Amino acid sequence: MAMRKRAEQVYPSAAGIDVGASSHWVAVPPHLAEQAHCDSTRQYGPMTDDLEAMADWLLAIGVDYVALESTGVYWIPVYEVLEQRGLKVWLVDARQLRHAPGRPKSDVLDCQWIQRLMALGMLRAAMRPEAEVRVVRAVVRQRDVLGASQAQWVQRMQKELVQMNIQLTEVLSDVMGQTGQAIIRAIVAGERDPAVLASHRDRRVKASVEQVSRALTGTWREEHLFVLAQALSMYDDIERRLAECNAKLQELLDRRASHNVDIGPLPRAGTKVRKEYEVRQMLANWAGVDLTRIDGLGVGVVMTLLSEIGPDLSRFASVKQFCSWLGLCPGTKISGGKMLSSASKRSANRARQALKLAAQALSHSKSALGAFYRRLCARMDKPRANTAAAHKLARLVYFMLTRGEAYVDQGQQRYEEQQRHRSIAALKRRAASLGFELAPASAQ
Repeated sequence: MAMRKRAEQVYPSAAGIDVGASSHWVAVPPHLAEQAHCDSTRQYGPMTDDLEAMADWLLAIGVDYVALESTGVYWIPVYEVLEQRGLKVWLVDARQLRHAPGRPKSDVLDCQWIQRLMALGMLRAAMRPEAEVRVVRAVVRQRDVLGASQAQWVQRMQKELVQMNIQLTEVLSDVMGQTGQAIIRAIVAGERDPAVLASHRDRRVKASVEQVSRALTGTWREEHLFVLAQALSMYDDIERRLAECNAKLQELLDRRASHNVDIGPLPRAGTKVRKEYEVRQMLANWAGVDLTRIDGLGVGVVMTLLSEIGPDLSRFASVKQFCSWLGLCPGTKISGGKMLSSASKRSANRARQALKLAAQALSHSKSALGAFYRRLCARMDKPRANTAAAHKLARLVYFMLTRGEAYVDQGQQRYEEQQRHRSIAALKRRAASLGFELAPASAQ
């Protein structure tokens, strides 16, 4: 009977680990523990030598698969050590374990429960990118964190200026642009004369020198000037850290360039556009295709996509599986043959968020994708249209990365013409089903 039960198991030599902050509980199949004359459950500490001892024990008794629950960031060292030792590690979403009926609750019983579900094939592994993709992802995420922190210090500077009644936001569109930075640095350096401060105005600023001078007449309170200087110092420090992140990203992307993709000639523009062109070229050489040719996908969105999923999508069996992992597919909550809800699931997936932001950028695009997005907005509410457009962008990204094909925009006019022909064909079919014949109106 015992042999028959083990034969029904999908992964009979799989182990389960309950990950914690100060200790990890490991459970192995009872029949492997009996053969090795040891207990089927052990506790290990979080130190590296403890994790190495855990790997030694699992390999010694013949474990090949290991399932561990994604608990905070504590699972990452365990995952990496076991993976380096040659074990096949599955990272399991906690929701899979919580929804399984009959789950006991204690550290010892948790690891045994994970091992049992893994052996029966009731768990699914989460997608984890390759090591080289994770390196780029860490730097990109750090850059995003720094950018968000820098934006907070800009808001703090604006707050201190307003409290001193320095109304820079009324005359400048970007407080931290060339003119804004020059004025703020002069204020921090001790300048208080509005006319002298207004002399830093760039000729491209629409507001006149007199208007800028009026906006720079304030109260100059000491406490606000102190906070302003502190905020500017933090802004500059983060700017240096961002430059380090950009240099590190350039090094990593140069190292991963395995293709030579032609993205077109270098544009004749300023330094910022040239730098963006260089990053676009490096991303294309890494992915093998230029994803920025898809309308709405800028360099920042493509950087996020490639750093989160990598250029190799072979682990996704189909485009449907890829879109489902992103959380962009409609839900299928059906009961009694009635659709209860078709809303897509909530997800914190960064690639999904990047695609939804890219979909919003299609609202004013004169491309086929822009016409598609506006057509969706006419049929449904904006959030649903945004998700549907992001789903279409995800499909294009999948096909470009898996097939290596370049995206060619068919144009807004051709798309609208195709939709017109489809509407006419649908009307003719509808008329025929009702026993009528649809004919075009005679020319007047």
